[in-house]
Amino acid sequence: MTEDEAAIRQVVETWMTASRKGDLETVLGLMTEDVVFMVPGKEPFGKEAFAAASRGMGETKIDGVSDIVELNVHGDWAYIRNRIEMAATPPGGEPVRRSGYTLTLLKKEADGRWRVARDANLLAG
Repeated sequence: MTEDEAAIRQVVETWMTASRKGDLETVLGLMTEDVVFMVPGKEPFGKEAFAAASRGMGETKIDGVSDIVELNVHGDWAYIRNRIEMAATPPGGEPVRRSGYTLTLLKKEADGRWRVARDANLLAG
């Protein structure tokens, strides 16, 4: 495994850990400023909309696992294909489970850190 591949795997692990802890600031730091997310049934959205939606979830607990199925680095760009299983549990409620694949493009920025630049989330209930 190359240094870049290890760094990208660490981005995914940090994202998942921060999501479990409700640490939105850490998650936002793993994104480029011009990040674009694509999910079924919605127009693509950026970092600000992601943050607003996350804050709107209140005390909902997020848990999940990510399995990187494919990872390729091409200079300062890389892509990963993940298999994700996650659950969102609102306070006093039952978990909502979703699973499926994501295709994520990452960019190595000027500070040498890899960040999510584009993400197509295909998770289904």
